[in-house]
Amino acid sequence: MLYHFQEFQRAMLEPVSSWAQTTAKAFTNKTNPLSFMPTSQRIAAGYELLYRLGKDYEKPEFGIKQIPAYGKKVAVTEYAEMEKPFCRLLRFKRFSDDIDVIKAMKKDPVVLVVAPLSGHHSSLLRDCVKTLLQNHKVYLTDWTDARLVPLKDGNFHLDDYVRYIQEFIRHIGAEHLHVISVCQPTVPVLGAISLMATNGEVTPATMTMMGGPIDARKSPTAVNSLAVTKSYQWFENNVIFTVPTNHPGAGRKVYPGFLQHTGFVAMNPDRHMRSHWDYFQDLIKGDTDDAEAHRKFYDEYNAVLDMDAAYYLDTIKTVFQDFALPLGTWEVDGQLVKPQDIKKTALLTVEGELDDISGSGQTSAAIAICRGVPHANKVSFEVEGAGHYGIFSGKRWREIVYPQISAFIRKHTRSAPGRSLAKKQVLVTKQPQPRTVTRTSPRSAKKA
Repeated sequence: MLYHFQEFQRAMLEPVSSWAQTTAKAFTNKTNPLSFMPTSQRIAAGYELLYRLGKDYEKPEFGIKQIPAYGKKVAVTEYAEMEKPFCRLLRFKRFSDDIDVIKAMKKDPVVLVVAPLSGHHSSLLRDCVKTLLQNHKVYLTDWTDARLVPLKDGNFHLDDYVRYIQEFIRHIGAEHLHVISVCQPTVPVLGAISLMATNGEVTPATMTMMGGPIDARKSPTAVNSLAVTKSYQWFENNVIFTVPTNHPGAGRKVYPGFLQHTGFVAMNPDRHMRSHWDYFQDLIKGDTDDAEAHRKFYDEYNAVLDMDAAYYLDTIKTVFQDFALPLGTWEVDGQLVKPQDIKKTALLTVEGELDDISGSGQTSAAIAICRGVPHANKVSFEVEGAGHYGIFSGKRWREIVYPQISAFIRKHTRSAPGRSLAKKQVLVTKQPQPRTVTRTSPRSAKKA
């Protein structure tokens, strides 16, 4: 009934939100005499805040139309390379009419970015994708809101997630592929590549694991603590609901996005309250740049999706309760996942110093687990001052993390890079170096 109540509440708030938006515009419209009242700006700011607190947030678009590459502006087109019931494999295709740029782009490494299926839409990685496109060919997993998937398409399990990743890798071509997994997918991606190695398949040239719970026992966060203090049955009985009849996936059991969003906000309530208060003050002062930055962030942050109940519960048990991957007990379709069988795929792990979602050491645990990868082909580093989102979005991502990932990819690219790429490599390695650390004991830290 909670899902139905939430839908009812949203329906009730919709006219209030629309009215608040209209009123806010009325008090800032210079053709309206009321806009010249001494308090008009404050009144408009209040209604604008009310509108944004009550509005329904739809899935954001990537909106990447153009990027800089090799000294030129390059057009970008987004399209679905492959479509599955619960995911689309997107490709961001670059176009140019400059012959030299085209030649350089053809030699760029191919990257598959595996976005998290943990409540937010894949567009959360917009900055990550946009930056990578400067000198990489980019594919991305775009997960589908489970409430939009009809029951006839069946359930989606963690095993299905692993199979999807394998299918995407094979479709693109593993030999020259570099896989980047952000947060939650570090586990299924490592599982997928491990099984491919065990079965004698060609595996990707590199795999980059960013801020994910490879071993959730290390430096447990609030996310980890909830999973170990509640039983599997508790999650099954208290956070799984049925999609109402007004959605294509009516009748499907899901972990609703609005519950996940509530959990996100509850982790840092003071921070979000301050952010909304600052937004209100920016509107009063007429600080349009800061106000727009707030809108862009919360348009993304507040847009959430439902996860199929089978996948969500599998993840809780396998990753956060049984610790099956680091303990070597995880089976996919009856086959044991053995990361030690990976030998020809270089490994890079990235962690944020102040990550309050995947604690210190959780991601770098992959270094020890993948003992078949030569030591020279394994790198782990921690980004100073970065929280969870800072390792794949924002200034630290662009200036510290990205140059390191790009350099790592080019170092382990199986086809020899062209002259222009070699020149680019030199530029990349001149960027600031993050501090490499190894931690095995829990510690307290707050998000950047």
